[in-house]
Amino acid sequence: MSYLRHCVACNDYDPSQFVPFVLDGVGLGQVHRASLKRLSDFPDLVSVGNASVTLPESATDFWSRSAALDRLADRLVQAGDIREKHNELYPIAPSFHAAPVCALDRKLVPLFGIKAYGVHVNGVVRTSAGIELWIGKRAADKAIAPGKLDNLVAGGQPMGLSAIDNVVKECAEEADIPEALARTAVPVGAITYRMMMERGLRDDVLFVYDLALGEDFTPRNTDGEIESFERWPLARVAERVRDTDDFKFNVALVIIDFLIRHGVIDSEHPDYQALVKGLHS
Repeated sequence: MSYLRHCVACNDYDPSQFVPFVLDGVGLGQVHRASLKRLSDFPDLVSVGNASVTLPESATDFWSRSAALDRLADRLVQAGDIREKHNELYPIAPSFHAAPVCALDRKLVPLFGIKAYGVHVNGVVRTSAGIELWIGKRAADKAIAPGKLDNLVAGGQPMGLSAIDNVVKECAEEADIPEALARTAVPVGAITYRMMMERGLRDDVLFVYDLALGEDFTPRNTDGEIESFERWPLARVAERVRDTDDFKFNVALVIIDFLIRHGVIDSEHPDYQALVKGLHS
C-alpha cells in the first residue's frame, strides 16, 4: 500500500466528460455529460446546450438565479433524484473572495461541479512521547463516508462566513471547542483536488488549520456527526493512512500534508514529489 493512491483517487478527473457551467460568459462549474439529459428536463430552470450549461435569460441577477437553482433542487427532490436538500447555501463565484453571482444548495454543488471550499482542523497534542492527533469516527448515518475516520473538525464553507469564523462554528458543533481556543487555530495552507463522481464533480479547496490542544482536553461532539474521538500517536495515524482506506478520502490528503510538514514523509520518500503535486493539483 502507499500514500500516493489517495492523491490519485482524489484527482481522478477527465475533462472530456464535462461541459462548463457558464454565467455571463464566465465558467463557474462543470457538469458531467451523464447529467445533461436529466437537466434538460427542466428547461424553465436550466438551459442545456451541447457545449455549455447556463441559466435561462430571465435569470439575470443574484436573486433570480439563486431562486431558479433553488426551484431546481425542489423539483429534483420531488422527482426522487435527491433525497432532500441540505438547506445550506454555497456561493457560486469566480474565486473565493469574489462577490457571488448566485447561491446554490450544498446538495447540488457536485451536480454543477462548482468549486467548493471547506475547513479541516488537525487537533494536535504534543506529548513527551511525541506528536499525537485527535481522530474522529464519522457517524454511521452520514450521507458521505459513513463510519470512516476523520479529522478532529471539518466542514464545508457556507456563504456569509469567513474561513476562521467557520472554523469556530465547526469546532463548537463537532468537538465542543470554546471559541477562544478555536481562534488559536493556525492556518497552514490549502489542499486542492478534482474528483469525478458518477454524475458530478468535486472541485474542492480545503483550508487546513493546526490547533494545538493540551493533554487534558477531550473533544465532545455536539451535532451527532461524529460517533467518537480517539487520540493517536502520529506513527499510528501515518500507518493507518498508508495501509488502509479507513479515512474519508479527502481527510487522507489532509493527514498526508501534515506528515509532509512534520518530516514523517520527507524528500527521501520515493513518492515525495508526486505527493506534493497531488495535494495541490
